[in-house]
Amino acid sequence: MSPPATLLLEIGTEELPPKSLRRLSDALTAGIRESLESNGLGADAVIGFCSPRRLAVQAQGVPLRQPDREVERKGPSLKAAFDAAGAPTKAALGFARSCGVEVGELGRVESGKGTWLVYRTQQPGGNVQSVVPDLAAQVLAALPLPKRMRWSDLDTEFVRPVHWVVLMLDAEVLDAQLLGVRAGNLTRGHRAHAPEPLSIAHAGQYAQILEQQGHVIADFSRRRARIAGQVEQQAAAAGGRALSNDALLDEVTALVEWPVALVGDFEPQYLRVPPEVLICTMQGNQKYFPLLDGNGKLMPKFIAIANLESRDPQRVRAGNERVIRPRLADAGFFWDQDRKQTLAARESELAGVVFQEQLGNLADKSARVAKLGERLAGTLDCDPALLRRAAHIAKCDLLTEMVGEFPELQGTMGRYYAINDGEPQAVAAALEEQYLPRFAGDAIPASPLGRALGLAERLDTLAGIFAIGQRPSGEKDPFALRRAALAALRITIEGELPLDLLALIEQAVAAQPVDAQPGLADEVFDFMMERLRAYYQGQGVGTLHFEAVLARRPRAPLDFHRRLQAVVAFTELPEAHSLAAANKRIRNILRQAGQVPEAFAAERLCEPAERRLAEQLRRVERTATPLFERQDYRSALNEMASLRDAVDGFFDEVLVMDEDRTLRANRIALLNSLSRLFLQIADVSLLPGET
Repeated sequence: MSPPATLLLEIGTEELPPKSLRRLSDALTAGIRESLESNGLGADAVIGFCSPRRLAVQAQGVPLRQPDREVERKGPSLKAAFDAAGAPTKAALGFARSCGVEVGELGRVESGKGTWLVYRTQQPGGNVQSVVPDLAAQVLAALPLPKRMRWSDLDTEFVRPVHWVVLMLDAEVLDAQLLGVRAGNLTRGHRAHAPEPLSIAHAGQYAQILEQQGHVIADFSRRRARIAGQVEQQAAAAGGRALSNDALLDEVTALVEWPVALVGDFEPQYLRVPPEVLICTMQGNQKYFPLLDGNGKLMPKFIAIANLESRDPQRVRAGNERVIRPRLADAGFFWDQDRKQTLAARESELAGVVFQEQLGNLADKSARVAKLGERLAGTLDCDPALLRRAAHIAKCDLLTEMVGEFPELQGTMGRYYAINDGEPQAVAAALEEQYLPRFAGDAIPASPLGRALGLAERLDTLAGIFAIGQRPSGEKDPFALRRAALAALRITIEGELPLDLLALIEQAVAAQPVDAQPGLADEVFDFMMERLRAYYQGQGVGTLHFEAVLARRPRAPLDFHRRLQAVVAFTELPEAHSLAAANKRIRNILRQAGQVPEAFAAERLCEPAERRLAEQLRRVERTATPLFERQDYRSALNEMASLRDAVDGFFDEVLVMDEDRTLRANRIALLNSLSRLFLQIADVSLLPGET
């Protein structure tokens, strides 16, 4: 048997969209891996490569042939295949003819529905050279391209025009045409350092040839690590540390093939502009790495990543400095111009900005948020007057030149402009905090005013968009309602705010300028509970635990959270499964019993086991009631766990469905009292019980 081979596929293009590069590379690599496996050509290792001008996959240890496989074709049933005399029918003869054999050579296969004729044959596997071209074409066609384009007079579509294709098995070029280009063994290196085509003698030498001859580091992770290392070294040499993040590193890595880091300077005068603006300019517009000094303050320096090793680095440095200067000048101009007018002076302009056609303008929304925020003010211990002030100017920074240029700085610039205007510190902080949390894992607002403003704004949006019938559907969520719902829930839970969420939603719905259908508040509440489910699933909380609490429909997310924590802890107790099973049994009994007395009569309990359960139940009720009032559900469930022996003894020794109706009704009432005790926290009958 021939040893396995190395397969190489490279698609050479014009510069690929940097934010999609890694995703496309991962999809191509996964697609090739899965297709090889499904075609019986599973490789030992499948490695992806990508750079601005290429997507490539190298599969190592690929078998040269597919394994032979047995093919089975099912024919007519025996009843249809032979007549009463046992002679083959036209159906049998036709099936045998289509298989190229005589009827007598066909086999039989049985199932629960009868016996059928069957044709079995051994199909030899194809060689890898004949399978891979079609396989590669199918994988390329299935890539999640952000946007397809055509070029020249070809009908072919891809994310960028394709200029070359490499498809090799060891040293052999496979006969294929992919994306309108005939496959070969010629690749391209760096545009400046190695402009001539490079010949690949063997598929296994791909990465080495590109790096050594082409000045291209094709491995994304290696290129990224080199950039991170160079940035760290250059920052240290400049006396600071680089401000970086994964998204910026990924994007810069997707923009260069041969990274070289260099330090640039800008005029210190621009440091008068808020640092967030300068950082946004350097990272967002220029893909530079800003530098911070030992005190965490922005330095008038940056690190740029060049895509070549220049003979005159100073010219490259000067070019980057020349490009950044007008952007910093624009930022300085916006900062100066915006401060000539206060945020409050812009409030009247909010009436000219439509929030949503049916829901009015930003002035209308601000008024609704202020009114809803006032209801929150008392619970969150913040000044209603300050909340009204914050709500009315909360969106005014959207009208500034700076936020128009940098939308991601909304709220942040509101804080700076509010401080400049002499607004109270709490109001200024709330203008920025209203947008927190911005993403998963982000912090919630730190101040009571920021929390109240953020909650009111999101609940108004949820109520309004639901009221006009534009609920999220499938993957479509144009108003980011899922994110708004989860943010509101996180604020209430992580901020430990004892808020009646349903009551707040009802108020938000009532304030909308459109007529809402009955039950809309409940619909919004249920939508938010589904977001809460996803939140806890991300923390590893089981579905049954969540459902057990949801069955009681707590109106306050914080109360829900405390119940859920208690239920999760309860299921770790040795008594939990037995009590969950007992509650399942009780629920079934109550369901069948129909009308159940409100309370049991202690004097009618005649069996020792039922008297013991009643005594234990009363003891636990006395202990648990104050715990319920403090929402100390974990301690309450620990107390209730002590009922296990009494509950087990009751079901072992007492006949609930006694012929005596009075005894039966009293025992059912006792079980109903036990069930009600647990239901004050959750429906534990939904938890896993003993089998």
